[in-house]
Amino acid sequence: MTPQIGFKASEAVRAALSAIGRTEDLRFSPDNRLLAIAAFARKRCLVLRVDVGMGPGGPDVTIHDFMELRSESIGEVHGLDFIDDRTLVVANRDGKLAVFELPVESMAGQHREITAVRRITGKPFCKLNTPGSVVVRRQSGGRISLLVCNNYTHLVTRHVAVRWLGYRTIRNRPLLRNGLDIPDGIALSHDGRWIAVSSHGTRDVKLYRMSPSLGPDSEPTGILQDAGFPHGLRFTDDDRHILVADAGSPAVHVYASNGDWTGHRRPSRSVAVLDEEIFQRGRASIEEGGPKGLDIDRSNSVVAVTCEEQALAFFSLIAVTGGNEFRKSQGISKGCINPALTRP
Repeated sequence: MTPQIGFKASEAVRAALSAIGRTEDLRFSPDNRLLAIAAFARKRCLVLRVDVGMGPGGPDVTIHDFMELRSESIGEVHGLDFIDDRTLVVANRDGKLAVFELPVESMAGQHREITAVRRITGKPFCKLNTPGSVVVRRQSGGRISLLVCNNYTHLVTRHVAVRWLGYRTIRNRPLLRNGLDIPDGIALSHDGRWIAVSSHGTRDVKLYRMSPSLGPDSEPTGILQDAGFPHGLRFTDDDRHILVADAGSPAVHVYASNGDWTGHRRPSRSVAVLDEEIFQRGRASIEEGGPKGLDIDRSNSVVAVTCEEQALAFFSLIAVTGGNEFRKSQGISKGCINPALTRP
């Protein structure tokens, strides 16, 4: 098993994590000071105030405090993402999207009832249906695109909201459908060229090249194979690796490229992030027991994962990817990829 980073936290923080129940996605804020976790079964969000630093032995993490958020607009929250440092969008599988302005005062272990500043349902010809994971794409003019996995209609939709209109949507349309069977996680590359979507039913990750012509009939340009039951996923900041949480195993799978994700790839590396006892405890079916949510902090040094049996764990990104030794062992250098990892 990959060694965990033993984070520092008070007993109150650890008690809040122990009581969180079934979790799904998690996400660091843009300023790297908050970490939000979707508490699916308890219908709330846990927001932690975190500090990621670099010590003599590598990254270290301190969780200073927490705030538990409840709302009539937070149901079976499956996905979430930060619009900015204090604005959170959540996707409720039993409902719709909701946008929240987080309280500005000190967290101090509070349990807060909050009201959404906007609920997003889509439009008549693009209704949200069992929304799961969501990712924010920032645009010019105060606009943001919310890309949403509609789990059981096998569709990713795009909703353009305007900040100065209180996040009212001005465009709602289907975005991706071809090749998807229960889209369960979504990520954007940092260069804006790629959308990666976990496809639970096909047990792989589909990659689509971003373009003005992208639509529901667009075929995936790349496929990450042997992903098990993929859930949370993220690009590293150089877009040369994608980390995929496998809900059906104790592992996170690592895929490598030179930034061009065209073609078929198998994992370059798979690392255990749960020990066997914890994994088996959550093994209700072949699709369960493994990590669900996954994120990389904004300093690109720490990987955070979550699942019901292990509410939160941190790992060094270098340890997960294998660092320079991994790059050498796979024959990857700048501008090229290992041909063995790509199929025509």
